[in-house]
Amino acid sequence: MNAPPEPFVFFRRSFPSANTVLVRGDRPVLVDSGFGGDVAETERLLREARIAPESVTLIANSHYHCDHAGGNGAFQARYGTSVAAHRWEADLVNRRDPEACGARWLAQPIEPYRVVRRLSDGDLIDAGGVLLEVYETPGHTLGHLSFYEPERRVLLCGDALHADDVAWVSPFREGVGAIQRAMESVERLRELKVEWACSGHGPAIRDFRGAAEAALARYAVWLEDPRRPAWHACKRIFAYALMLEDGMDRERIRAYLSAAPWFADHARYVFGLEPEEFVEPLLAEMIRSGAAGWSGGTLRPSAPYSPPPPGWPEGPSKPSDWPTDQLAP
Repeated sequence: MNAPPEPFVFFRRSFPSANTVLVRGDRPVLVDSGFGGDVAETERLLREARIAPESVTLIANSHYHCDHAGGNGAFQARYGTSVAAHRWEADLVNRRDPEACGARWLAQPIEPYRVVRRLSDGDLIDAGGVLLEVYETPGHTLGHLSFYEPERRVLLCGDALHADDVAWVSPFREGVGAIQRAMESVERLRELKVEWACSGHGPAIRDFRGAAEAALARYAVWLEDPRRPAWHACKRIFAYALMLEDGMDRERIRAYLSAAPWFADHARYVFGLEPEEFVEPLLAEMIRSGAAGWSGGTLRPSAPYSPPPPGWPEGPSKPSDWPTDQLAP
C-alpha cells in the first residue's frame, strides 16, 4: 500500500526538501522538517492533515543535512518546537561547529537551531499513544537514525534506504568504512518485520526486502571501484546546488565549484585531478547521465524541484555564524 497506517501521514516532497512524516498521536511528532525555504509548504501540509504547526511537540531528525533538518530553526523560532537528533550530530549543532550539518563541506545553507534531546540506539520517542524505536543506521552520515514502530510495522528510514536508489556515501565526510557501515545498516533494517516503509526521498518502499537487497548489491559494486560512489556523490551534491540557485551559468559554475570542499576532495583524492581540471569531466557526466541539462546558457537539474523563495535565508545560514545565545543548556 502507498499510504501508511494511521496515525502516520506521509508527505512525499520534491527537492530541495526531503520527505517528512507526521506521527499524529496525542503528542504529534514530525520526522524530519524539510528544507528551510519550504517551511510554508510544511506548515500547509500539517494543516491539511488537521494538525496545527504549533501543536507539533517534537521534530525527530533522521540526520542533520539541510534537506531534512532545514525547517528546524523556523519551527523553533515560531512555535518553540523541540528537536531530537543523534547525540553526535546534536553536539556539533549545539556548539555551532562549522562542520555541523555538513554545511561547510557541502556548501549548503541551513538556518540556526538547537537540539534539545540527544538520541541513541534503543531510545523511544513517545508521540502520545505511538512509540517509535530509535535505530542507529550510520553510513550516509555517522549519526544517521531510522525510526521503527513495531505494532504497525512501520519503518521510517531516512536516507539509509530508498525504494529505487541509494543515498550518496562519502569517506571524506563520514570516514573510512562509510560504505561498509551503510551496508551493515541496511542488513540490520532488513531483519525487521516491515509492512510499510518510506525513505527520505522518492515514493514509499513497496518491496522493502527487494530494495534492501538491491542496495546491498550496489554497495558491493561500489567497494570494488571507489570512483563509482564518488561519481554518485558528485552528481547528487552538484545537482542539489543547481536546485538551490535555480540553475547556474558557466561563470557561476566555476566560481561555485572552485569554492566547494566536496568538489576539491573528490577531484584530488579520487580522480587525481586538480579541481579546475575536474570541472569539464563533471559537467560532461552530468549531461551524459541525465542529471542535468543546458537550457540556453544555464545548467539546470533534471529532477523536479522548487527553488528557494526570494530573500531566503534572511539570517545566518552557516553554523559558524549562528548565534551562540541559542545554545542548548
